[in-house]
Amino acid sequence: MEKITVITSGKGGAGKSTITAGLGAALAARGKRVLLIDGDAGLGSLDHMLGIAERRVFDIADVVSGTADPDKAVYVSAFSPNLFLLPAPETEEDVISPDIMRELVGILSKYYDHVLIDSPAGVGQGFLSACAPAKRALLVATPDPVCLRDTMQTHLRLLEAGITQQRLIVNRFHCATFRAQGYYPDLDAVIDAAGVRLIGVIPDDPQLAAAGANARPAPEKSPGGMALARLAARLEGVKVPLPPLHKF
Repeated sequence: MEKITVITSGKGGAGKSTITAGLGAALAARGKRVLLIDGDAGLGSLDHMLGIAERRVFDIADVVSGTADPDKAVYVSAFSPNLFLLPAPETEEDVISPDIMRELVGILSKYYDHVLIDSPAGVGQGFLSACAPAKRALLVATPDPVCLRDTMQTHLRLLEAGITQQRLIVNRFHCATFRAQGYYPDLDAVIDAAGVRLIGVIPDDPQLAAAGANARPAPEKSPGGMALARLAARLEGVKVPLPPLHKF
């Protein structure tokens, strides 16, 4: 099992941080020790989503500079003893270099079953840093042409970075809206536009967005919570069928 995964998207607003937090919580609910690393320097949001913003003192830049040991900068989430966060630097000037990121994450990964790295949107320096230690990538996209075009470009950049194990997460999917918009005839066309194999579909679920905003896990029986649980199982190699899309 490849334990270090970068979660990225071609453009901002696709929901990758919500997916990172929700997937981390779902893996933790399966009894796994999960470390989330927020790579979005200056704009990190995972500390709020995991309920540690008020406790946060150090971040990944402090670890790299030697100001803090890793155990002082890694925080346990407010709602799961198995879910941890290494926060993002407070300024973009403190983006960690790819080489140092690779070394640091390689050391930290020994203590966790999964490491999920929340990459900033786009393909700049932060993206390269987030990708450097990863063995696989999850690309988060909404089912619209602009986002999927950028997803294709991100897919190509990941290949350039040597990450060939890539999977697509279609986020905020609502069947009636998808059909009404008419961008694509079916989900297969969405997958073709992204150029990446599908691993999961996350429904457009207000409860999922509210969970992140209020620093709590998604309700287990909510559409989004159940979709994240299926995604977590697939990430661990369990074969879980995709529900009929009309149920989304």
